[in-house]
Amino acid sequence: MFFGNKMSYTQKNFVHLQLIKTNLPFIKTIWQRKQSLWVPHRASEWKWQYAPKGWQVGIAGRRTERLQALTAEGIACYQQIDVTSADAPHQLQQLIDKLGGMDLYFHSSGIGWQNNQLDIEKELKTVETNGMGFTRMVDTAFNWFAAHTTTTENKHPYRIACITSIAGTKGLGAAPAYSATKRFQNHYLECLAQQARMRQLPISITDLRPGFVATDLIAGSKYPLQLRAEEVAKHIVHAIEKGKEVKVIDWRYAILVFFWRHIPRWLWTRLKISQ
Repeated sequence: MFFGNKMSYTQKNFVHLQLIKTNLPFIKTIWQRKQSLWVPHRASEWKWQYAPKGWQVGIAGRRTERLQALTAEGIACYQQIDVTSADAPHQLQQLIDKLGGMDLYFHSSGIGWQNNQLDIEKELKTVETNGMGFTRMVDTAFNWFAAHTTTTENKHPYRIACITSIAGTKGLGAAPAYSATKRFQNHYLECLAQQARMRQLPISITDLRPGFVATDLIAGSKYPLQLRAEEVAKHIVHAIEKGKEVKVIDWRYAILVFFWRHIPRWLWTRLKISQ
């Protein structure tokens, strides 16, 4: 049994916070699983790529007109939410209630800029969304799972999956707040994984660390090895289905990150890393 509904063990609910470009609101979504797990990467791909797999989708964001337009494409329900708002946890709870529960929370909300001039407003907005907003929503999901755990031997465990970034591997001088908040997210998820084990909660954590994805967020940049959003989505689905704790996307970035980690600080700070 799951709180608030009468689902069988073959059914699940899924919460997702989806990144749009920096000048548009992020989107949060909940999926109710009927047959198989799926995770869309971009809102425009939901209907044709994943709807046939039997998911009911609830969505939330700041712009109700955008949300209403998506409901016309098969989204079951929506909720207006801003992760930087103090009442976001309450709004998330309302969204969960609309679908009768939650089993997997997926978070990919975030913003970031290259900020060599250290524009303070950009830095603080990044910290507010990627730091405070991230903590606010992920903690809400973790606490909801903990409150709805009936036994430490739950045969149907919960999962929190979050898109962070390879930018958390080392400090990037061109994007200080972005890389620092991604590092924060990496460590925070590691802490939650440890806490779940200490408290014997059936909550698993998946930290998804993609390289540079060719989306509006980095449009016009010269970043190498840009990944196609559709391919990243496939890696995300596979990592969650396999229960990965940490997944670097893709194999080329896995090799790059391996060598990044072995560069000493005195050398790293002398490298010029930008667009």
